Amino acid sequence: MDFSVSPEIAALRDDVRAFIRTRLWPLEPDIEASGELPAATAREILNESRERGFYGMNIPTRFGGRGLSPIEICLVEMEIGQTIDVLMRRAFGNVYDILLECRGPQQEEWLLPAVRGDRVCGIAMTETGAGSDAAGIETTATADGDGWILDGGKCYIGDAVAADFFVVTAVTTPGAGSRGISLFLVDKALEGVRIKRQIPMMGMRGMPVVELQFDRVRLGSGHLLAERDRGFGTLLRAFGPLRLYHIGARGVGMARRALDMMVDYAGRRQQFGQPIGDFQMVQTMIADSAVEWNAARLLVLDAAWELEQGGDAREKISMVKFQVAETLGRIADRAVQVFGARGYSKDDPIERIYRDSRVLRIFDGTSEIHRIIAAKGLLQKGTAAVLG
Repeated sequence: MDFSVSPEIAALRDDVRAFIRTRLWPLEPDIEASGELPAATAREILNESRERGFYGMNIPTRFGGRGLSPIEICLVEMEIGQTIDVLMRRAFGNVYDILLECRGPQQEEWLLPAVRGDRVCGIAMTETGAGSDAAGIETTATADGDGWILDGGKCYIGDAVAADFFVVTAVTTPGAGSRGISLFLVDKALEGVRIKRQIPMMGMRGMPVVELQFDRVRLGSGHLLAERDRGFGTLLRAFGPLRLYHIGARGVGMARRALDMMVDYAGRRQQFGQPIGDFQMVQTMIADSAVEWNAARLLVLDAAWELEQGGDAREKISMVKFQVAETLGRIADRAVQVFGARGYSKDDPIERIYRDSRVLRIFDGTSEIHRIIAAKGLLQKGTAAVLG
């Protein structure tokens, strides 16, 4: 396995790192205090990101993206993960790979504006009775002439306030389970689409998370994304890389920021006439965090390499999902301990990282679900097929 990158990609990674530290980090305290990112500021950082070539880096060049490979995306996303969620989304764009399923006129209406940053896409999949069990959705799309009538609701939807449109999962063949689910492109401005309420969250300040309601929303035939009743499989294929990039690589980035701060603080903080980094218990926390961080990073890159070779990395990505999320939680917890009372206060980002890290064990499938996926793959395919 070769994780080296070209000088061009190394320079891109360095540019992203500098942009985050000089442009985005200074915005974090005000967002934490106010709970919002002003629209004018969001537009400014989006424009700056586009000018620097940071927007839509995962999208092929033929559609106006940067066309990075999985390993290259992960290395850049490890830098992106070192800022807060709302700034990741607004500065770098959640141009989801699922939009590559757009065909014909759909590309002009949905894909290309998203790649340019002119329109923001949100994913509306989760329901109160369908979280990790994504196939258990109850939202329906009923055929009506040459179109559809969409009814139902979605919850815990990020980007809903900023989004111009959504990719929505809906049942099109009742009783068929995962084989009766389709995907639809739904403009937020359509009659019958409304934000029911904003959900107060433990972390992710500045990123509104909401419940959406669809009341007899009329959709045309061109709103169907990919094939009818094939939406669930299409979404699973697209969400594998998404989990690797947005949970795996970004989680590694968030953990690196906590680790860097922990090491720096342990070298500066004096107790009993010496830096606390001289105490063996603090050294143990730092050493354990460094080892776990490096293991998480290599697991992410290994799964990315598997994707680049055209392999089926489903089980490896599930391993990445729970291993990175739980590693981040342990490193953030140790960082709070090393910082002591200061780590529990809002004087430093450590307290925020501690809160924000917790949701990674839940979003995009819980740690428990991904353990099941990994174990079933090993049992059915064998260790050699999954691990190499």
